[in-house]
Amino acid sequence: MKQYKDLFYPETAFGGFTDIDGTIAFYVRVNALLLPSFTVVDFGCGRGEHQEDTIDFRRRLRCIKGKVSKVIGADVTDVGKHNGTIDEFRSLAGPAWPFSDGSVNMILCDWVIEHLPEPGEFFREAKRILAPGGYVCIRTTNIHSYVGLASKIVPNKHHSAVLSKVQTGRKEEDVFPTRYRCNTIAAMRRLFSSNGFSAAVYGHEAEPSYLSFSRLAYALGVVHQKVAPRSMKGVIFAFGQA
Repeated sequence: MKQYKDLFYPETAFGGFTDIDGTIAFYVRVNALLLPSFTVVDFGCGRGEHQEDTIDFRRRLRCIKGKVSKVIGADVTDVGKHNGTIDEFRSLAGPAWPFSDGSVNMILCDWVIEHLPEPGEFFREAKRILAPGGYVCIRTTNIHSYVGLASKIVPNKHHSAVLSKVQTGRKEEDVFPTRYRCNTIAAMRRLFSSNGFSAAVYGHEAEPSYLSFSRLAYALGVVHQKVAPRSMKGVIFAFGQA
């Protein structure tokens, strides 16, 4: 039986992804910024669960290792030591990141900033360690979207159980407490500006994967994806330059 994604987005038959795939849209722009000489920090690198992506094109697009001089993974836990998509791992043991001033060219922050208790520290440290002209690339939940509002309503202790119902294949080890301290387009723009970045911050809406439990819910999600204003799109893409 076809999945709802195949029914509502028939282009999925050609490559396995929709023309609005959020991961592909984000990483196409990330890859467009890369230079072979870059040192890239994968902030909150985790265990590298994207290695398990069954779509080969998307998996290769998302892997930065081998496209640049070095990818350094950074995380608050040691699980990143086992991440096969990085060249080196560094532990985030305190507020100051273990990088010298102006030593990196790009910071990748993918589905991480929503978990940070003090996102202002992230932007200050990012500005410190980036070389002039370096980039910050962020993907995170938009709290003004229906997904963001639902996440705010559901207590953190129940997130694993809920996600296991709406996202098949999502492992409990990949679910972390959320805080949403800068998860609006306006808040993200303010933090970039106050820390001396030029930036583009905007909403993106991919296929409604969270609504795959019901054909009717999925259909409504498709309508929302097509008509929702950017301020209410499910995901925030943010690109800043030091």
